[in-house]
Amino acid sequence: MANRLADSTSPYLQQHADNPVDWHPWGEEAFEEARRRDVPVFLSVGYSACHWCHVMAHESFEDEQVAAVMNERFVNVKVDREERPDVDAVYMQAVQSMTGHGGWPMSVFLTPGGAPFFAGTYWPKEPRGGMPDFPKVLGAVSEAWHERRDEVLGSAERIATAIAEHREGEPAEQVDPSIVDAAARATVAAAWDRERGGFGRAPKFPQAMTIEWLLHHHARTGADEPLEAAVHSLDAMARGGIHDQLAGGFARYSTDASWLVPHFEKMLYDNALLLPAYAAGAVITDREDLARVARSTAHYLLGELRTADGTFVSATDADSEGVEGRYFVWPYDELVAVLTDAGVDPDRWTAFLGARPGGNWEGVNVLHEPVPRARFAEQQGLDPDAFEAEWERVRAALLEHRAQRVPPGVDDKVLTDWNALAVRGLVRAGGWLGEPGWVAAGVAAAERLHADHVIDGRLHHAGKAGKVHIDGFLEDHALLALADLELLQATGDPRWFDHAQWLATEAHERFHDADEGGWFQTAHDAEQLYARPKDRWDNAVPAGTSVMIEVCLLLAGLTGDLAWRDRAEEGLKLFQPNLEQMPIGYGWTLRQLESLAAGPREVAILGRPGDDRDQLEAVARRAVRPGTFVVVTDPDHGDRIPLLEGRGEVEGRPAAYVCRQMVCDRPVTDAQELAALLDG
Repeated sequence: MANRLADSTSPYLQQHADNPVDWHPWGEEAFEEARRRDVPVFLSVGYSACHWCHVMAHESFEDEQVAAVMNERFVNVKVDREERPDVDAVYMQAVQSMTGHGGWPMSVFLTPGGAPFFAGTYWPKEPRGGMPDFPKVLGAVSEAWHERRDEVLGSAERIATAIAEHREGEPAEQVDPSIVDAAARATVAAAWDRERGGFGRAPKFPQAMTIEWLLHHHARTGADEPLEAAVHSLDAMARGGIHDQLAGGFARYSTDASWLVPHFEKMLYDNALLLPAYAAGAVITDREDLARVARSTAHYLLGELRTADGTFVSATDADSEGVEGRYFVWPYDELVAVLTDAGVDPDRWTAFLGARPGGNWEGVNVLHEPVPRARFAEQQGLDPDAFEAEWERVRAALLEHRAQRVPPGVDDKVLTDWNALAVRGLVRAGGWLGEPGWVAAGVAAAERLHADHVIDGRLHHAGKAGKVHIDGFLEDHALLALADLELLQATGDPRWFDHAQWLATEAHERFHDADEGGWFQTAHDAEQLYARPKDRWDNAVPAGTSVMIEVCLLLAGLTGDLAWRDRAEEGLKLFQPNLEQMPIGYGWTLRQLESLAAGPREVAILGRPGDDRDQLEAVARRAVRPGTFVVVTDPDHGDRIPLLEGRGEVEGRPAAYVCRQMVCDRPVTDAQELAALLDG
C-alpha cells in the first residue's frame, strides 16, 4: 500500500511511496507525532539518481522486518535534497560535525524538536566492511533514547553548540585580487593530477568551476601551467568512461583516479557547468576536439534533458533494471556482435573503445578512449576524416542497439537554479562557438522560468507538470539573475536587465546577513530550521553567495550604482581567508577575483543590425576576457540601461564603447580599433 509520500511531487519521494516504512514528508506534522509518541525522528535525505540511496532502500526500507522496527520506534521522514537544499545543508553540517564526512543517503536521528544527536550515511542491512548493520543502529539509538536520555540530549546540545560557534575564518579587511595568483600556483602544485588529469584523488569529480577559473587565469596572465592543468583535465574526462562516448554528456563522478568507471547518474548541473568549460578551452586553445565535446554536451542537454516546454529535467538515474550502469556498459560478445553487424572491423573498434573479452569493470566494459583518437587513427593508417566517418557509423549502430535496453529513470522535476545554470552554459558556450540555436534554447528556458516559477512576485524553487512549489532559495535568485545577464549580453534585449535587477534586489533584501555580511541560503521569512544555512563552498554547484558576488559586480558596471560593488566586496571578504588554502572549494569565487584583477570593463556596441555591427561584435566576443561584459543592442534600447544612456551610433555608423566604472573611452567604429582597445 502507498504511504504518505504517494502525493509527493518529488520523483525521489515517489520512489519510496510503496515502502513498508511509514514515511512522512518534511513538515511539522512529523515532529508533532514524534513529540506525542516520545520517539526520535529518523531523517533520511537523498536524491533520485543516487546509487547508494537505492541500495539502502532495497536492503532496508523495502524489508518488512526492518520497516516494522522503524515504524515502531521512530517517526520516519524522507527528504529530497534537491527539493529542500536548506534541510540538506543544515543537517549535512551536523553529519560532518559528528562523523568528519558526509554523503548520501544521509541518515540522521533527531530529537522531536529537530536537534540531531546521531548520524551517518549508508548503513548496510548486514554488517559489512567494518560498518555496523542498520538494524543494530536502530536498536542502539532507540535504547539510548529511552534508557540514557540525558546522554542523548547532552550530545544534541554539544552538536548545536559546535554548529553555532563554527566559523570559517574572520573576514578580510579588504579585497585583494592578487591572491588569485598564489591560489592558481597552489592548485597546480598540490591538487593537479599530472598523470591522469583532474584534481585530487579518487573518487574524482569534474571540478568544472576550477577548470573554468584556471582558463580565465591563463587568459589574464598568460601563465602556462594553469592552462595545461585545465586542458589536461578536459582531455582526460572527455576520453574517460565518465563521458558518454556514444550520446554525449557526463556522469556525476568517477570512482577511480583514471576517469574510467563512473557512478552512472547524469546530473543537469554537471553538464551545464562543463559545457562552458569545454567551450572556453576550445576558444583559448583553438582546438576543434574540445569544441566537439562542447557540442556533444549541448546536444545531450537539448536532446535528452530538455522538456516539451523548453526547460530541463534534473537528472537521469545510475541504475537500470535495478543494476548500476546496466544501460551504459557492454558485455564484450554483445559489443562485437553489433560491430560485426555494422560491417566494421570489431578488433579495431573494441580497441578504440577500450573493451576487453573479460571486461574492464566487473566483467563488462565501460566504453572509453585509452588512446587519443588522432593518434589511434594514425596507428590504424586512417586519415582523420576517414576515421571520423567510420566512427559515426559505429556510434550510430551502438546507439541504436543501446536504445533497445531499458533506460535509466528520469528525475523530471524542474529546478530553477539548475535550469539557470543550463541557460548560462548554453548562452555562454553558444556565443563563443557560434551556435545561435543554443542561445535561442537559453532564451526559451529563461522565459518559461520567469513565466511559471514567479508567482505573485515570488520566485519558486521547483516545478513539475506545470505546478511550482517551495519558495526560492538564494541560489535560485542569484543564478537566474546571472542567466538573465548572460542573455542581456547575447541578445541586447533590456528586459533581461530588468529581470536581473529585480531578482538581485529581492535576493539582497530577503537573504542578506546584516551582521556578518554575505547572504543566507534561506530568506528572512522562510521556515525556521534547526539552524540557518549559509553556504560558502562552491561544491557540486556554486554557492549562492559566490554567484551573488558575480551578479553584484556585473550590476555595478551596468548601473554605476557602487552599492552593488560594495555588496560584492563584502561577500568576497568572507571568502578571502580560505581562498589560498583551499582553492578547489572556491572556483567560482576565484573567477570573480580574476575579473577584479583584470579590471572589470563593459563593452557597449550600439547600432542597427548589419555587417558593421556584426564585425564589432565578432571582435568583442572572439576571446575569453576575464572581467569583460559585452552588450550589443539597438540604439532605441539605450535608455533602458544606465550604461548605455547618452550613447549611440557615431556619424550613422555602429559604435563600440569600452567602459570602466561608467567612464568610457572614445567610441570606435572600426573593428581593428576595437581589437586594439580590448587587447592592449
